[in-house]
Amino acid sequence: MAVVRTNIVAGREVEATGRFWGVLASVLTRGLVSGGLVWATCNVGWVAAGEWHARQRTEESLEKAMRFDPGNGAHAAARARIAQNSMRGDEAGAVVRQWERAVRLNANRATWWAELGEAYEWAGRPDDALRAFERARELFPRSPEINWKLGNFYLRAGRNAEALDALRRVLGSDPETERAVFDLVWRAGFENREILDKLVPADALALVGYLNFLVEAKRINAAKEAWARLIAQGQKLSAQSAFPYLDALIQHGESEELRRAWSAVEEGMPGSARGPADRGNEIMNRGFEGAILNGGLDWRVIPAEGVRVTLDSMTFFDVTRSLRIDFDGRQNLAYSHVLQFVPVRPNTSYRFLAYLRAQGITSDSGPRIEIYDNGDRGRLFLSTADVRGTTSWVPRSVDFRTSGETRVLVVRVARPVSKSLDGRIGGTVWIDRVSLRAVE
Repeated sequence: MAVVRTNIVAGREVEATGRFWGVLASVLTRGLVSGGLVWATCNVGWVAAGEWHARQRTEESLEKAMRFDPGNGAHAAARARIAQNSMRGDEAGAVVRQWERAVRLNANRATWWAELGEAYEWAGRPDDALRAFERARELFPRSPEINWKLGNFYLRAGRNAEALDALRRVLGSDPETERAVFDLVWRAGFENREILDKLVPADALALVGYLNFLVEAKRINAAKEAWARLIAQGQKLSAQSAFPYLDALIQHGESEELRRAWSAVEEGMPGSARGPADRGNEIMNRGFEGAILNGGLDWRVIPAEGVRVTLDSMTFFDVTRSLRIDFDGRQNLAYSHVLQFVPVRPNTSYRFLAYLRAQGITSDSGPRIEIYDNGDRGRLFLSTADVRGTTSWVPRSVDFRTSGETRVLVVRVARPVSKSLDGRIGGTVWIDRVSLRAVE
């Protein structure tokens, strides 16, 4: 019995001891969890405090943000930008240190490496700048922003081949950025041929973008080279994409180049859309059988209040359509809103002919056709007889000779202002079979 009683007592002691250690373990575990929660809560609070200070965007507030949340590279980056934007040269070292801290905390932010490169260059450390810029491109090789910064750095370093390679990667991002690239390389002194060979990709979209830049910059000879590259590569162009270049040729009086360029554009148009061929006729779309393109060497129709211009398939002189112009009778307007630019040869005799029909033209100043030298009206300006009232189809013609300087003519439908008391014009005029031919 004594032995049994002793075992029972020993068992109770062991059981009590086990409960003690269990309670102790539970207390310790709860303490650790509570401590972890307290630490996590504090950490969240520090991060939140850092974010709050960072949103103030001042040098002092960002310094506080970095103290509250030292592991957040964004605070260092924001602090660096503020100092860098202030352009205080004596802070170059501080800016570098902030960017170095930012990339140390987050080494995969490509844009930060690029900005570190700018800071290094500002601080007079070109080798470090190059390494930072190239690291940025390694992280984000297709970034237009990074390649733009790297290309500019290469240019400043005199490394032109690498500059063109980097800037080539910027093209295709957006038209405004493309124009900035083209302007940069021209200001840097690159030759047009080198730009075409090493910068502009050999595709229609890129070449047209560069061509339009040259047109806007009024570099007509360089534009001719870009156009020749387009045509030599057999690129298919819409008429609309060629309009800026064609307009530049018109304004510069480049009649022969204008003819060649327009012929290349016409090759891409459906033949049925341009109407029947009319050998020797300098007027394009002479019977209005094709759609009016509003550009190039086709007709252009400029909207005008009180006037409606349409293509009429019910009334025509020949083939299937004519141009119809309706005046609403409310205004005594000067009208010259249907026109075409026509390349011609200097010192050459021409005969112009068109057929007009009128219905109910109310004014004593009726519609007619005017022809003049686009470069200088003083060299050549003439007009056919007008049409008034109601008429059947009637020819309107004029013979003339171009001057030695004439390269491009304007042929337009016109109606000068009437000088009568009630000069308002109403009614309809139709125009068809327009021609301009050299007279041997």
